[in-house]
Amino acid sequence: MVTPMNSGAAGPDPRRWWALGALVASMLTLGFDTTILNVALPTMAERLGADTGQQQWMADAYVVVFAALMLPAGLLGDRFGRRRMLIAGLGVFFAGSLLGTLAQDVGAVIAARTVMGVGAALVTPLALSVLPSLFTPGERTKAVGIVSAGSTLGLPLGPIIGGWLLDHFWWGSVFLINLPMAAIGIAACVLLLPETRDPASPAVDTVSTALTAGGLGALIYAIIEAPARGWGDPLVLVTGAAAVVLITALVLRERRAARPMLDMSLLAQRGFLFNTLAATLLMFVLSGLLFVLPQYLQAVLGHDALGTGVRLLPMMGGLIIAARAAQPVVARFGARAVVSAGLVVLAFAALLGSRTTTGSGYGFTALWLSIVGFGFGFSIVPAMSGALGALPADRAGSGSGLLMTLRQVGGAIGIALLGSLLASAFRDRLDVTGLPAPAARTAGESVVAAQVIAGKAHLGDLAASADAAYVHGMDLVLLVCGIAALVSALLAAAFLPTAPHPGEPTAPDPGEPGATGAAGPGSPGLVAPGTDARQ
Repeated sequence: MVTPMNSGAAGPDPRRWWALGALVASMLTLGFDTTILNVALPTMAERLGADTGQQQWMADAYVVVFAALMLPAGLLGDRFGRRRMLIAGLGVFFAGSLLGTLAQDVGAVIAARTVMGVGAALVTPLALSVLPSLFTPGERTKAVGIVSAGSTLGLPLGPIIGGWLLDHFWWGSVFLINLPMAAIGIAACVLLLPETRDPASPAVDTVSTALTAGGLGALIYAIIEAPARGWGDPLVLVTGAAAVVLITALVLRERRAARPMLDMSLLAQRGFLFNTLAATLLMFVLSGLLFVLPQYLQAVLGHDALGTGVRLLPMMGGLIIAARAAQPVVARFGARAVVSAGLVVLAFAALLGSRTTTGSGYGFTALWLSIVGFGFGFSIVPAMSGALGALPADRAGSGSGLLMTLRQVGGAIGIALLGSLLASAFRDRLDVTGLPAPAARTAGESVVAAQVIAGKAHLGDLAASADAAYVHGMDLVLLVCGIAALVSALLAAAFLPTAPHPGEPTAPDPGEPGATGAAGPGSPGLVAPGTDARQ
């Protein structure tokens, strides 16, 4: 049974809002790291000689491990204590960040990012899984918004602080900011967060965990390597086929398990399925944008790292404002309408951004970036809240782990697929006429490499061609993002459930006989899983 913090006739425990502060501190730690690395990638590529594929791995090593381990992390928290696992996760994240500050080459950076992904996998699903046991449905949307704001607050601060560090110290200093943040998160969890657990949750299945990690790793590897090797390359075909086999084996194994780690029955609940799908596609779009934008701002527009961080603020500002405003808008118009409208706004912004040219300048970029932030903010909060609200109490950890796993898979595929599309388009458009073969190959690896060669050899035509080729690739990425967001909006409008009317009964959860199903956050007359109906 889930150990609730606010059960009983005495009323909700006022400490729940202080406990929420501990969760915010934990998510803020991860929020810093999300955008610091994106801003640092062009600088790291120049100083480490990393091509586009290596840059993708520096980003995706974290995401693949993150996605693969969130399901077992949720179960570990359910069985052994969510606070305990949160503290352990922050400790591992601290260790990975320390390794990153000491790294001297691309391999060490990828290793550090892998360790950080392990820590993040423990933190993220558990920070969300405690919410149903802390807050009633009427409070849950607000709580999700606050936790989301905690992670999004790190998004605008991360690039600015990271840019300042890059301008004044070595590139490894971008990992340094994580150390005090992780320490603060650990202290907040120790002092403020109550322990909750569900000892009856399924045991962690090591075979399923290995299948998840292997399948995702093979899929991401195939997508990243395909532009350089070709989609018909034997290694790409073999790893792609291995990914299909491993992921299929995972699904079949979990469907036969009596207590599955990957609870496929949750996907039979329409509220969970389509809210999770919307959140996953949102991460696909956002991850792709955050991968391509910093290189455009630095390599094409010529801003330094700090200037790049500052110029991402329109998107972050729009995101934070929309996330804060989402709750009253959802209360007025309903979650389905708000999620659908937010996705339409996001699609419009991405399609507008796909009209960027080398002469557009930052003013045009700031316009569509701010619209991207509004669209994302209005979509992600009600989608996440709706998915969490559909989870039964006894599967809060595994369910939120599944939700965050699918989101991170969307993010990993976004970086891999959209980054590969960018790399392929850039290489095809770059004019390397007259360059020696080794220099031509190096220039085709990334816009940063092409600009370095152009600067050293004083080749103005190569620099102009690199700018034009990169903008062309970025426009293709934005076009794909816009189409993905538009398709997501149509799916949300067609299939997201509406909240029940006051007094309307909800169907019992099949895994909990006689239980009241958790409706969307804010639904009148309903109680959250793990709370007492007498409150």
